[in-house]
Amino acid sequence: MSPETDTALLIIDMQRDFCDPRGYAGQAGMDIAVLRRPIPVIRMLRDAARGLGILVIYTREGHRADGSDCHPEKLRRSQNAGARIGSSGPLGRLLIRGETGHDMIDELQPAPGEPVVDKPGYGAFYQTDLELLLRSRGVRQLVLTGVTTDVCVHSTLREAVDRGFACSTVADGCAAADPQLHAAALRMIDGEGGIFGRVVDSATIQHEWAALRPGKPSLAAP
Repeated sequence: MSPETDTALLIIDMQRDFCDPRGYAGQAGMDIAVLRRPIPVIRMLRDAARGLGILVIYTREGHRADGSDCHPEKLRRSQNAGARIGSSGPLGRLLIRGETGHDMIDELQPAPGEPVVDKPGYGAFYQTDLELLLRSRGVRQLVLTGVTTDVCVHSTLREAVDRGFACSTVADGCAAADPQLHAAALRMIDGEGGIFGRVVDSATIQHEWAALRPGKPSLAAP
């Protein structure tokens, strides 16, 4: 199986609710400017992946309109954060599917045919068909990007590792509202000789992808 077809790029939760000051994260007082920093890197990797035929998958965290798939404990935690799930905000009800805030940011809108996985939890495998999507396409390697490093990226990473996927987390393609938590989350991946896979920068991924096809020009950003 060729490297192109056994690799997938995951773009985790780059939604308005997390990357727009009017969304959930902004209502909870998080630093949106920090959460937006990876956008150019993710766009660059996404465009490179598209050019190589690498599968691009997006995830969105959110809940049904009636809140029936939101555990009371999660609802309580969101209320403690000052942004109760389902409450009204400038972009619609916070973290509710179908609302403006739930959708991907304009800079990272999926192309036709690119899968979008809607998830009710932090990890992208929980109560979703993500594993089926990956297995059916022969994916064995995951490149993880998105927000937040310490919560949804890390939760997805841990689930993926337990399922036997080889994982690379892109350090400059992820962010947490607290840079110290971002750094700590990356250090945890590297522990015990890379217990949760590799931590790499986007330049490393570009270099590796550039070598996937003989004669392919460099994918490095101009």
